[in-house]
Amino acid sequence: MINENDYDDVPQLSAESLAALNEFYSEQREKIEAETFNEDWELSQFWYDEETTTFLAETVIKSINGKGVVGCISCPTLYIKLLKLLKDDPTKYDFQVYLLEYDQRFASLGPNFVYYDYRTPLAVRDALPESIFDIIVCDPPFLSEECLTKVAQTLKYLAKDKIILNTGAVLSELVDNLIGLKASSTFFPRHKNNLANQFNCFSNFSL
Repeated sequence: MINENDYDDVPQLSAESLAALNEFYSEQREKIEAETFNEDWELSQFWYDEETTTFLAETVIKSINGKGVVGCISCPTLYIKLLKLLKDDPTKYDFQVYLLEYDQRFASLGPNFVYYDYRTPLAVRDALPESIFDIIVCDPPFLSEECLTKVAQTLKYLAKDKIILNTGAVLSELVDNLIGLKASSTFFPRHKNNLANQFNCFSNFSL
């Protein structure tokens, strides 16, 4: 039986400390909501539009039942969306999300940033164990055979189960040959700045 005096030994936050903590969490949410990064076309950056980002986030969460470890490779807009969902309702979701990205501006958003250069596809071994991700969403930065071939090595090392890959339709055959992913017939990624290239969404499970 617990005596009221037992609570005397339990550390309690003062009203001022509690207010400061709540303010910190509020600032973190606002930072994610307000943080904007301009596209760097030299890095071949093209951000998803809101509909695409929302669909991918919902698909990711549904595919892992809200629990697990998620990897975002070269798709920071999705990473930001998933972080926002975690901040807005931390009791609803129980997943971790990592961003593997060349642009180090995004390291400011959270601790799970991993510097990633597709030209050294297995350098991620220094930061992440094999088969860590229950689902990976990947958007290779360049529409080239060389880029996709190297990114495929990263995917094979990190993926435990599900993979979503968004890239140009012209690479469909190569995506199938390298990773065995099939294009969706109902969902097509779109970008804020409309691109001339047709993009497809490939996966190893039904979207």
